[in-house]
Amino acid sequence: MSKLINMLRRENPEQHTGAVTCIVVGAGSRGSTYAAYAQQYPDRMKVVGLAEPREYQRNQIKERNNVPASNVFTDWREAVKRDKFADFVIITTVDRDHKDPAIAFAKKGYHILLEKPIAATEADCREIVSTCKPYNVWLAVCHVLRYVPWAKKIKEVITSGRIGDVVNIQHTDPVGFWRFQHSYVRGNWRNEEESSNCLLAKCCHDVDLIKCWMGEKKCQRISSFGNLSHFRKEDKPVGAASRCMDCPQTIETSCPYSVKRLYLDEVKSGNQGWPVSIITDVPDIESVTEALKTGPYGRCVYECDNDVMSHQVVNFQFEGGATASLTMVAFTKKVGEREVKIYGTRGEISMVDGVVKVFDFLTGQTTTERLEVDEFAQRRGYHLIQTFVTAIKENNPELIETGADETLNSHLLVFAAEKARKENCVVTINPDGTF
Repeated sequence: MSKLINMLRRENPEQHTGAVTCIVVGAGSRGSTYAAYAQQYPDRMKVVGLAEPREYQRNQIKERNNVPASNVFTDWREAVKRDKFADFVIITTVDRDHKDPAIAFAKKGYHILLEKPIAATEADCREIVSTCKPYNVWLAVCHVLRYVPWAKKIKEVITSGRIGDVVNIQHTDPVGFWRFQHSYVRGNWRNEEESSNCLLAKCCHDVDLIKCWMGEKKCQRISSFGNLSHFRKEDKPVGAASRCMDCPQTIETSCPYSVKRLYLDEVKSGNQGWPVSIITDVPDIESVTEALKTGPYGRCVYECDNDVMSHQVVNFQFEGGATASLTMVAFTKKVGEREVKIYGTRGEISMVDGVVKVFDFLTGQTTTERLEVDEFAQRRGYHLIQTFVTAIKENNPELIETGADETLNSHLLVFAAEKARKENCVVTINPDGTF
């Protein structure tokens, strides 16, 4: 790894002065989030190009970032035809559309900030990673959790040796009942053929964290079980309509997944941001009502074409016998607020609601760890993009914690887990990560 880093530094010997420049490919919710960093910190990053087929989303980023009209495209292929005109590219297209732009921009020499997952298949992931290397391209995958203060603090405590050797990790991702219906029943990630499996789409960065916290220990065996519960045609209440807006009031008012409650009431209360901003370009009462009457987010949750798991467990065994378990579940009050327990030979770590506590077996004392607080605390993804921008400015790829090889290795564990679930078996992982 050190040889590769030194080679990359030789290819890019100078530190960057001024704002680093980027092209945004995909102007959806995540692309807009990363582009907004440039608005907040114009001295560090500038959006100089944009590719997005949808006019409204395209114009939003164009206007907010003053992107020259000559650098605005409806198709990323037009941008890649040009001579290189930015330091890096942010790729936030849908999962199955990651490979082609990533490979094309890598061949042009752009560093790449790529939304998770790398791609929807193992073969595509490997191809992207293998393409970046000969072109000396830095690839950072948007595993945003790796960069947040509580996750970094946990790694710091483990590395310090305070809890001894890690023997078990229990990690839970409570997706949230309304978040799951939005993204994985009615939304873009509902169908594996169209996007990817839920473990890859939702939890690949949870698997990444487990692997990171285990350190040098390699995973040797994986099993997994899951199911799609409740959001099925056989669970549809008798007399319910195919669309929420047409549902009889007696049924609609008793349904926790009613779009009137989840979307219309949000707009009426003044919320024009996520998630209502996803279902229509202009999130006012009239346009949201129309979108719910005619669009995909207005469908009955029991009559969608969703097939991804609503809950899944993954069990890992690492070198030396250490074990870990990951639980992803849709039916929760909390929304994405991870809960972690890590058990070591000298103590244990717990993390709930972003608070990290360490219990020491020797002293019997529990300490609450002090986390770094900065201006990014309430801005999801900003720690990640701040790190990537800094890496480019300082010509220091070592700052990138979720690079090509590191991320590919954790993705391979996700693909192995899905094999285990689908084939009802325990999958053995070879030393080189294959299975």
